[in-house]
Amino acid sequence: MKKAADNDASKLIVIVEDDPDIARIIEQVLGDFSFRTQWCRSAGDLMRRLRSLNPDLCIIDLGLPDMDGLDVMQRVRAQSSCGIVILTGRAHVSDRVMGLELGADDYILKPFEPRELVARVRSILRRREAARPEQNEKQVARFAGWEFNLANNTLIAPDGRDEVLSTSEAELLKIFVSHPNRILQREQLMGTRDISPTDRTIDVRISRLRRKIEPNQDEPAIIKTVYGAGYLFLATVDWQSPGTSGSPPA
Repeated sequence: MKKAADNDASKLIVIVEDDPDIARIIEQVLGDFSFRTQWCRSAGDLMRRLRSLNPDLCIIDLGLPDMDGLDVMQRVRAQSSCGIVILTGRAHVSDRVMGLELGADDYILKPFEPRELVARVRSILRRREAARPEQNEKQVARFAGWEFNLANNTLIAPDGRDEVLSTSEAELLKIFVSHPNRILQREQLMGTRDISPTDRTIDVRISRLRRKIEPNQDEPAIIKTVYGAGYLFLATVDWQSPGTSGSPPA
């Protein structure tokens, strides 16, 4: 527990919330678990301070006074590789799906259980840390004609064009290329937090990634669904260092 607290102490969580009472609760519970926090009461406040703060994760309310939270999330994603948690009272499925489609790492409804919020924040940070390659390791994965650079999340298609990945898509692809030809359960792909049988978060992300890399999304050949078990990344992965020449494997 001490080691986990020491690791959390170096992580900065930015809370984007216009309700001071809710912001105080979040700050207190995260502080109790050794996280550093900064509160931004509006989208404008966040955008002015984002680069200087350089957060590890942002918790963003959708109902901000000056900008819709989904638009804020897109702006954050364009400027930062930090994790993103949407915290909102909006219970509509369309808002949840849209948030995940736009690259949120998780979506939590108000009222929330503080300990669950901490658990989900920790899960996202652990997942991102585990997906980050070591500096001296080979960081370019080549599979089925694709070239994926884990250091900067760039993905090059077989025809040479660049594909843009969201942070959540890149993290999911990192897990797949690191564990090819193995059935991975949905819990493994979501990180360490427990998920309910009705939680479709990972399925949304799988669908989004398939649209990027599958020649035919209706009949996926790379990311296969193993019904009742999970997903299988069915490809040979060739690891190389950045800048290494050579044709990617077919």
